[in-house]
Amino acid sequence: MESFASKFSLGRGGLLPQEEMLEINNKKQQLRIGVLKESDTNEHRIALTPQAVELLHANGYSVFFERGAGLGALFSDQEYSEAGAEIKDTKEEVYEADVLLKVAPFSQKDIQLLKEHQIVLSSFLINDKAKQNVQDLLSKKVTAIGFEYIRDFEGNYPVVASMQEIAGSMSILIAAQCLSDSKYGKGALLGGITGVTPAEVVILGANTAGEFAARAAIGLGAHVKIFDACLQRLISIQNALGQRVYTSNFQAEVLKKAFRSAEVIIGSMQLVEDNTNFYVSEEMVKRMKKGSVIIDLSIDQGGCFETSKCTTHQNPFYTKHGVIHYCVPNIQSSAARTSSIALSNIVMPILLKMGEHEGISHFLKNDYTVRQGVYIYNGILTSSHISKHYDFPYKSIDLLMAAF
Repeated sequence: MESFASKFSLGRGGLLPQEEMLEINNKKQQLRIGVLKESDTNEHRIALTPQAVELLHANGYSVFFERGAGLGALFSDQEYSEAGAEIKDTKEEVYEADVLLKVAPFSQKDIQLLKEHQIVLSSFLINDKAKQNVQDLLSKKVTAIGFEYIRDFEGNYPVVASMQEIAGSMSILIAAQCLSDSKYGKGALLGGITGVTPAEVVILGANTAGEFAARAAIGLGAHVKIFDACLQRLISIQNALGQRVYTSNFQAEVLKKAFRSAEVIIGSMQLVEDNTNFYVSEEMVKRMKKGSVIIDLSIDQGGCFETSKCTTHQNPFYTKHGVIHYCVPNIQSSAARTSSIALSNIVMPILLKMGEHEGISHFLKNDYTVRQGVYIYNGILTSSHISKHYDFPYKSIDLLMAAF
């Protein structure tokens, strides 16, 4: 994806009148972008900040903003209005837009308001309700882009990586709180003190979330072990941390031993990478110490522990086999303002580039990164991961674009 800096930096003479540039801008597609208020009480993030709206407005885009949509991240309606957004009192008015933005997945009520061939950008959460939502989206013949599926040529997931930085750091803070709880946890500090052995933290997945979880755990003085299926990722995380930590491939006996000795296990597997799920069996969870903690950061993709089930910010914890589980799919919403800014930094350039093309098909054909994020294209399922999970037929988006 073309970098924000290279696209908008002002070189010598950048502030001087340039007739050719103005002529090109007039040919842009004047997109109407709708920003919806989240109906999910657990979601406080928003996909566009006032600063992003200001830039979109300056480039000729119309932004329909549902009243109160930014309050969860402490952005007021006045800030958005001053940035150029049109504040709308009803969802129906926002649904007149060409492109609709939400952070949480579209609910069945949201989907009912959609018009055929609209473009929707949001998260996609695999759970029991999602199967019906996929069917409803397909019937609307929309083009749906999932934030977590957007992937560049190097195999990096920019939205996922950005959110994982926050999730990884927060997972350790939450685990430390659980572990020290004398009622449900072990009443132990994560890092220990002089003369007291620190807690052992096992991290499954040497990705961005794993790296930032490791940084936070090491900073608190915990003993860290990192597991991953890819040796190169283990080497990379070792170099990124700048110090020697225990690393290992997924070897059954080694992993079982680590589970028996761990006080905290962080599951940060990126399950959409190879269209396969990695599950930690219930038997392995049973072997863990009583009062130990599991944080499943992969729960929005179905979870990487057999004992995982979605929880909410209101009721984030449950105990199974004596092990505390935290499985909130949008953990980043606890730091809504930081998460919103990070998400907006990625979404806003996508919208700017989208308006430079004649229609969504032309845009997707020329933008590999966003094309990988499409899971429904004009009513056709294009995600093999969703297809496998719900047993739906699908077609490759690359093949569809080749025929366009």
